[in-house]
Amino acid sequence: MTSPAPHGAAPLAGIRVVDLSKILAGPYVTMSLADLGADVIKVEHPDGGDPTRRWGPPFNGPDAAYYLAANRGKRSVTLDLKSPAGQEAAHRLIADADVVVENFRPGSSLQEEFRYDRLSEAHPRLVVLHISAFGETGPLRSEPGYDMVAQAAAGLMSLTGEPQGPPVKAGYAMGDLGAALFGTIGVASALVERARTGHGQYLTTSLYESQLALHINWATSYFATGQTPTRLGSGHPSLVPYQAYPASDGHFVIAVGNDALWQRLCALINRPDLGDDPRFSTNRDRVVHRAELNAALETTLRGRTVEHWCATLKAGGVPVTPIRTLDEVYGSEQTAALGIVQQVAHPVVGTLDQVGFPVSYRGVRPPVRTAPPLLGEHNHEVLSALGYDAEEIRRLTEPPPPGR
Repeated sequence: MTSPAPHGAAPLAGIRVVDLSKILAGPYVTMSLADLGADVIKVEHPDGGDPTRRWGPPFNGPDAAYYLAANRGKRSVTLDLKSPAGQEAAHRLIADADVVVENFRPGSSLQEEFRYDRLSEAHPRLVVLHISAFGETGPLRSEPGYDMVAQAAAGLMSLTGEPQGPPVKAGYAMGDLGAALFGTIGVASALVERARTGHGQYLTTSLYESQLALHINWATSYFATGQTPTRLGSGHPSLVPYQAYPASDGHFVIAVGNDALWQRLCALINRPDLGDDPRFSTNRDRVVHRAELNAALETTLRGRTVEHWCATLKAGGVPVTPIRTLDEVYGSEQTAALGIVQQVAHPVVGTLDQVGFPVSYRGVRPPVRTAPPLLGEHNHEVLSALGYDAEEIRRLTEPPPPGR
């Protein structure tokens, strides 16, 4: 089977990936691998495919925008993995693969069918990544989970939101995306190890574990003090002032990371009294007296506009920015200069905008090579290369009868 020819920055060119996952965490891993030049074959159920194809509105063409966000650069094949014929075809795909990514429900028949010990016996160089909600062991290991569940169960929602308000989930799917990023690191490192040893690897990560890893200073502060941290709104647990503040016409962010910047801020907002106040002399003092300091700052900052304060503080060397909406972000000169938004031709939509891979290689960003595939778009191309004829491909890829 011949892989599509890579072009531009493609450090994983020549690597074949079989994507048996769905929703977000697994597909984001395999999209990242595709961005880096790997040939990714996405296996989907013939009846509707990846559920995110229907997670809308909004839709763009036949698929939801959600699906279009995590599946570019892949080839789509439809197989019923619960049928013997579909399993046989999947195993033929895996025989020619370097990497398999799956998020089968723990204890399911599919997890049993594609167990790593069985796959590695036949394919000792194979790297397999399994993504779950809560990990391989422990009392929650069999629990299903979506991103919201992970954010709640792993503590992120207890840290997000205003102090007196309800818990709030992060605006991004940090459970799924955290697991995806660590999973991508795991696959890349396993391929490096394989190049050295000749042996594949079984990798596992979970939404829950990734959230614990991303606690960073929240966790170490809890370990040090034994005190359960609480929500701070946009504030930082260890730095003050370091949050969003109200101006007369909106909000903006000030980030003061040292005492010299603090003194500079006080001069620029014409509040030398705050700089002289012993309660606020050092960052340690400012953290202790967070409420009093923020109240004083808000009184002053509400008197002028976001534009005024951002211009004034930026000119004085204090880190500051307005809080931009996505239309402002994607219309900005900075985003345009980075060239991270790329266009790719979609067979139904036409030109499709995609946010590209956020790492450049010798100054070259990996290109968005192909659009997210239509359901079963590559059935004939992929399966005929495995030796199936047209009639066999038709039978393999058609939806199963209702009720099955």
